[in-house]
Amino acid sequence: MLLPPEGHEPVLLGQVLNYLAPGPGQTFVDCTLGRGGHALAIAQRLGQTGLLIGLEADPRNLRYAADRLKASACPTRLFHANFSQLKQVLAEVGRDQVHGILADLGVSTNQLFDPAYGLSFDQPMPLDMRLDPDLPRTAADLVNHLPESELARVLYELAQERYSRRIARKIVESREVSPIKTTEALAELVRSAIPRWAGPVRIDPATRTFLALRMAVNREMENLTALLREAPAALAAGGRIAVISFQSTEDRAVKQAFGSLEKTGVMSILTKKPLTPTPEEMACNPRSRSAKMRVAVKKSCSLLVASC
Repeated sequence: MLLPPEGHEPVLLGQVLNYLAPGPGQTFVDCTLGRGGHALAIAQRLGQTGLLIGLEADPRNLRYAADRLKASACPTRLFHANFSQLKQVLAEVGRDQVHGILADLGVSTNQLFDPAYGLSFDQPMPLDMRLDPDLPRTAADLVNHLPESELARVLYELAQERYSRRIARKIVESREVSPIKTTEALAELVRSAIPRWAGPVRIDPATRTFLALRMAVNREMENLTALLREAPAALAAGGRIAVISFQSTEDRAVKQAFGSLEKTGVMSILTKKPLTPTPEEMACNPRSRSAKMRVAVKKSCSLLVASC
């Protein structure tokens, strides 16, 4: 597969710039720097008087993004950190509030194809799945040590895997013979657990299992919950937050969080329905097809009597 020069194409870039509307002198946070595609476009609009704060859990992507952002005149402060640490990062920068926050919850294309991450079953890879190598548990740890019931719960709750119990049972039976160490071995096990009468499927039967394990290893839902809890206080009046998700569990969490904030008068939702890629973008970047972006704006101080 031919990859873009940066190893990743930023999704919904036009919509991000349109809805977040970064401008000269403002302070923005890109919570998921990745390869720096969104960040560079935002930084160019912030200009020399602005400030871009970047968080990235993957140190390899962080280094790449840092080099790429040198092309912008905008000052930057970049951190090897997860977006659940937004409050601590802003405290270190000395900014109580910012004008905009972006979080792109997808993995970078380079991460999918680099064996160091162990995310893909298209080729044999070590069963790792950590985006941050400092995390304590790999996917192999979960697959080889979680109790069967807990493994089934992870597959069902994080990826809505309808055959979670069958898959968990098959994994446990196999690991009793020998540890499961590679993505290829795990994918074959999952495929063998799907009943023949399930019929043809549009995606590889192992896809949901790999998604759930990646989310569990990287604590993606816990971190998203923390971000959605901390972000409103980090936004100045009129500040905007955009979250791009790629699967239903994440999108549902964002929708519910934004809805609760709107009901309590803290935020206004700018996207009653999630924004999705144009047909042109999907043709150029097929991996963008599942992307959904929701955007909310913090109400002015005069409307937040309890908070001001």
